[in-house]
Amino acid sequence: MSQPYEEILNGGTLPRSAPSLRHEAICSRLHREMAASVAGLAAVQLLAPRTQVALSHATTFCPDLALVMAATGKLFLAAEIISRDDHRADTVTKKEVYEQHRVPRLWMVDPRYDNVEIYHSFEFGLQLKGILAGSEILQEKLVPQFRVSVSELFLV
Repeated sequence: MSQPYEEILNGGTLPRSAPSLRHEAICSRLHREMAASVAGLAAVQLLAPRTQVALSHATTFCPDLALVMAATGKLFLAAEIISRDDHRADTVTKKEVYEQHRVPRLWMVDPRYDNVEIYHSFEFGLQLKGILAGSEILQEKLVPQFRVSVSELFLV
């Protein structure tokens, strides 16, 4: 069973609830699909679920899925699976920090509505590129092999 964990925001602790069973099932599916897709790609590295990623010396997050650039170790894509119990941390607090640190891609995976919000960083912050649901396909240009139907991602 998953355990509660902590993230660090501006030097302070951001306590997080233990992920639910559905959260963990979605996380496993997302990782399994991404791992198969990045096998053999030298440009990116997939980190284990909730690996600590330092965004600055005072802020360390544990994304549900993190792709880092192999050459620099910088976070390229973060996926946050929104938890019903503490959704504000993901949907507001962490999204703002990812925006401040200009993380190129952010996926907000929302089991409450079975959808995925796709954000891209641009000069003025994060821009919502789309909200995917049902049979729409989640994909990323940097990882051309990665393609998963949103409905498959949320299968229970």
